Amino acid sequence: MRRTRTWLPLLAVLVLVVMAMTTGVLAAGEEAEEFVSPFYATPWALLPPVVAIGLALITKEVYSSLFIGILVGGLLYSGFNFEGTVLHVFEDGIVSVLSDSYNVGILVFLVILGAMVCLMNKAGGSAAFGRWAAKNIKSRVGAQMAAIVLGVLIFIDDYFNCLTVGSVMRPITDKHRVSRVKLAYVIDATAAPVCIIAPISSWAAAVSSYVPDGQGLAVFIRAIPYNFYALFTIAMMIAMVLMKVEFGPMLKFERNAIKTGDLFSGSNPYAGLMEDDPDDTKGAVADLVLPIVVLIVACVTGMLYSGSFFDAASENYLNIPGAFSSSDASIGLMLGSSFGLLFALIFYWVRKAMTFKQMMECIPEGFKAMVPAIMILTFAWSLKAMTDSLGATPFVEYFVNTYARSVQFFLPAIVFAIGCLLAFATGTSWGTFGILIPITMAIFPLDNPLGIICISASMAGAVCGDHCSPISDTTIMASAGAQCDHVNHVSTQLPYAIVCAAIAFVSYVVAGLLVHFGAPGILALPFGLVLLLGFLVVMKRMGDDVTK
Repeated sequence: MRRTRTWLPLLAVLVLVVMAMTTGVLAAGEEAEEFVSPFYATPWALLPPVVAIGLALITKEVYSSLFIGILVGGLLYSGFNFEGTVLHVFEDGIVSVLSDSYNVGILVFLVILGAMVCLMNKAGGSAAFGRWAAKNIKSRVGAQMAAIVLGVLIFIDDYFNCLTVGSVMRPITDKHRVSRVKLAYVIDATAAPVCIIAPISSWAAAVSSYVPDGQGLAVFIRAIPYNFYALFTIAMMIAMVLMKVEFGPMLKFERNAIKTGDLFSGSNPYAGLMEDDPDDTKGAVADLVLPIVVLIVACVTGMLYSGSFFDAASENYLNIPGAFSSSDASIGLMLGSSFGLLFALIFYWVRKAMTFKQMMECIPEGFKAMVPAIMILTFAWSLKAMTDSLGATPFVEYFVNTYARSVQFFLPAIVFAIGCLLAFATGTSWGTFGILIPITMAIFPLDNPLGIICISASMAGAVCGDHCSPISDTTIMASAGAQCDHVNHVSTQLPYAIVCAAIAFVSYVVAGLLVHFGAPGILALPFGLVLLLGFLVVMKRMGDDVTK
């Protein structure tokens, strides 16, 4: 069975190439600008990510799976023309996303974060922080709760959250035998779910931009209590840590970590790339904490700068909510991390923690450490480009407008489900609520309670699908932050996300019915929390205690 799975990606490639060569004559002689794919704005537009996700889960190999998904998108777009497929995959896909300024800014941010983590390790900051943690954090529960608190505090941006929490908490969770996939889950569950309910964040800025007449931030705040998936995810994560209960594949990983000290229970794609020096006693806690604090302040300042906070001629001058709503996360994080790296270099030079040559060696080492995340991100962005070119957005818009209006009181649950599926297939939460929020506002005015619930449902569905999807950039960065195998992170997190999604779906049905009969829709929130806690109590009594 293992050998058969290994050959699946190669077999899929061969079949697709043969199809392209035998049917390429269909589009021969036509100009690319004149050709319209017969698959445009049809359910086939969602096939490429479905293929990529399916292969990744079957083969446990993400790179070839993503590329095959990209290839499927190219074939559908070109009408199975060989030349058109190759040009679309590389020119409109890989090359296009790597030349996009926003994407390049995120990649620069990744590389700089990798260099800073390497610097902190070489300076002994990580080892010193680990020694401090060993004295002050006495249990696995304490280590996981510390990771959760740090993740909640870094609510500005999910990218920044994933990598910062991972680099700071890895030594602590490793010391207390918390598996790397559990750390990745904690990182992922305190990234997008926290950002989507934080009024001052890049996510709030994105949502606000879709609401007209300057009402974006007010609408976002009103929608927070109805963002059931995000709230349930945070509640479930905290409850599971305190109750010491796990289930699904995560249970095996956690038991292996506790009983044998094996934090990976499988492959470690980051092995040997960035090694800590456990015998380094020269470092101090400040060698880790101070650069991280400066990095956080610099990134927040960078995002405010990108939103014209310091521009006296702008309407956002000294206006924090307005600056965040207009900010560019890519520019802000890139500028902030650049200043953070500069501070770290000067700080370590003044402290004589390393020689200049050693500091310069950390930059390519940090780059190498981020290569797995950069490769997956590049392929995931290319796959999204294929999906966009096949008209996934107009297909979803037509589907919602055609079939959802007739069942308005079930619309929150329907919007949530569509958001989950769309974000799962495309790997983008921002693109998903960018599609669904304008549609819901066209169906309901903002003064209608169902309108606010539906806007929140679109955000919750986007985060849920993004949370589940192996091609989501946030999921990829959570794996990079915890430095664990990406497919293992996805497979262990999926059951937890599905439980929260199911309870959120039921809660949206209840909220729609409550509003339909004149009751406050907010009553669905405690209803869902009771369901969630009841589920965890049942799992605990069934014996799924991680310590057993």
